[in-house]
Amino acid sequence: MCGAPATWVRVSAELIDTSDGSTQWSERYDRPYKDLFALQDQITQAVAGELKVKLLAGEQADAQSDRPPSGSLEAYNAWQQGNFYHLRLSEAGFRKAIAYYIQATQIDPGYAGAWSSLSIEWVNLSNYLSGAAAQDAYAKARAAADRALALAPNLAQAHRARAALLLNGDFDWRGAESEARRSLELAPNDGSAKVQLGVVLATFGENGRCVELIQQAIANDPLRADWYRALADAFYALDRLDEAERAIRRVIELQPAGQTNYQMLTAIEIERGDADAALTAAQHEPPGPLHDLAVAAALQIGKDQRAADAAVKAVVGKYADDYPYSIAGIFSLRNDANATFEWLERAWTNRDTEITYLLSDPLTLKFKDDPRFAAFCHKVGLPAPGELRQQT
Repeated sequence: MCGAPATWVRVSAELIDTSDGSTQWSERYDRPYKDLFALQDQITQAVAGELKVKLLAGEQADAQSDRPPSGSLEAYNAWQQGNFYHLRLSEAGFRKAIAYYIQATQIDPGYAGAWSSLSIEWVNLSNYLSGAAAQDAYAKARAAADRALALAPNLAQAHRARAALLLNGDFDWRGAESEARRSLELAPNDGSAKVQLGVVLATFGENGRCVELIQQAIANDPLRADWYRALADAFYALDRLDEAERAIRRVIELQPAGQTNYQMLTAIEIERGDADAALTAAQHEPPGPLHDLAVAAALQIGKDQRAADAAVKAVVGKYADDYPYSIAGIFSLRNDANATFEWLERAWTNRDTEITYLLSDPLTLKFKDDPRFAAFCHKVGLPAPGELRQQT
């Protein structure tokens, strides 16, 4: 009795000279699907041979491989499914990604790449949580990052996972920078490592360098919605509003159902002083806290003072514990310095992850000359605007 026919995969590979579009080398490969990893190796070796360069030392190439050490295609496919849902840029997407990353680690407990991705995704999900739920997410992220680093101490992605945790969970800014730099050192051509370092540097207000790193990453992979989202943040911080809008509209094009996109567009329109456009953008944010906060912010620059006052009262009543940093920004729009600093203090007490935007946010930087701003920066471990810092 014959078994089921094998599944085959066909790959056509070409090496193109981008200066004139000419084909320098091409080959077609037909292999059984079970030999997918062997096929990847064969194509890599052929391209490297054609270029007549050694792309990576063998040991380093193994260290940065995204493959499961067991060679399990089932684990690899689960990891890839997780990556797909990660790019949805929504709470639901992050939750589905976590489920797939967990599946990958269950299939292959030695899969450091999957443990790294799992850690990063728990950190991403924590942005939609508060209180005990957020702390539980950070605990799970920490355990996954520790596992990844124990399995593969020189895996760039594992150091990137640790950087994300230190930045968003521990507010260890210098530790996050050190880990992000280590990740890029281990994988100097990796776009995710470049973006991660850029995001960390933006925490110190270094948004120009952040833009450079993200643009380098996007040049090699122009379809990453999460990278364009980080780029929009950096352009917004630099008051390069047209570029920020182009970046966030690219995110919307790639992931129309993503969250926070219209919230960013609202912020851009607020900076432009266009109350009607800001409110329109805010109303397009998917229902939930971010929608309510965006609408409340937009109303602060409009002509309806009664609606603006009511919106502030509503978001304070609903989101005082979960989104104190956003509420601080709303009071900044009302030019209420005392309330702004009161809510920033609450954001620090509640460990609101949006504190990472402190030195990149025009709404908080409005009060950068107030002595309380420098004092708050020092309290949270960041340099005040204009201060030099010692890089790690």
